[in-house]
Amino acid sequence: DFCRWPDEPFEEMDSTLAVQQYIQQMIRRDPTNIDLILSMPEAQDEGVWKYEHLRQFCMELNGLAVRLQEDCDPLSCTQMTATEQWIFLCAAHKTPKECPAIDYTRHTLDGAACLLNSNKYFPSRVSIKESSVAKLGSVCRRVYRIFSHAYFHHLTIFDPFEHETYLCR
Repeated sequence: DFCRWPDEPFEEMDSTLAVQQYIQQMIRRDPTNIDLILSMPEAQDEGVWKYEHLRQFCMELNGLAVRLQEDCDPLSCTQMTATEQWIFLCAAHKTPKECPAIDYTRHTLDGAACLLNSNKYFPSRVSIKESSVAKLGSVCRRVYRIFSHAYFHHLTIFDPFEHETYLCR
């Protein structure tokens, strides 16, 4: 099986990608054990921990975006909504504007990938400036909207995805 190498203690991981490797190892071990996955190793930089979790989260969320394409198209979901109360504007444009939900999803995940891979804001995966950590909140807020839309409008797609990944748990 792919990715089935033996577990390695965090203290023995000697790489700039150690935090990512450790998080993925915990997910492989038991994706339902959210407490274990979120438990930060001793002496780990909290900013890096949050950053790597958000990177992993966005990578896995791409799987939901792919599945949504079956049912969520510009004709059926003309706006990014969760409930009828809110219409979310897409920040990928010069001036935020309405987008079909699937486009908002693509734009949001593309924007998150660009930000999280930006050498300007995240030049190191070993330590992160507090000003860069502050940018993670806006990514979280926008990504949450993708979950909300999927849950309220595409539950038959959302439920099996959530059962496999436990991302929303």
